[in-house]
Amino acid sequence: MTEILFLVEEDAEGGFVATAVSDYIVTQADDLDSLRENVRDAVQCHFEDASARPKVIRLHLSR
Repeated sequence: MTEILFLVEEDAEGGFVATAVSDYIVTQADDLDSLRENVRDAVQCHFEDASARPKVIRLHLSR
């Protein structure tokens, strides 16, 4: 896998939630900068083997 896509939605209680389209990875944060960091951390945890980790992480903000 070279790329992973996350759909980003505003949370009803505030902040944002990012959900991966192809894998079961979900994370949240209060702001978009923190969400980007949390997404990177979640991808690293999900793909422990660095050679299997996607090289590109895309965030798609749905409005």
